[in-house]
Amino acid sequence: MNTLLFLGNLGTGEIIIIAIVVLLLFGGRKIPELMKGLGKGIKNFKEGVKGIEDDIQGDDDNTKKD
Repeated sequence: MNTLLFLGNLGTGEIIIIAIVVLLLFGGRKIPELMKGLGKGIKNFKEGVKGIEDDIQGDDDNTKKD
């Protein structure tokens, strides 16, 4: 996948500008905290999706046994 769905075609210049704006808005000390929170959110989302997939797989196994 060459492009992210919600970002379109961003070049290096646009990414650098976005990074500078984020740095100016949040400051250097807040960015690690924001990234840590984002990482935890993604981890929780993946665990939730895996749990749902396991439940669906378990339901399929139970249906086949009956």
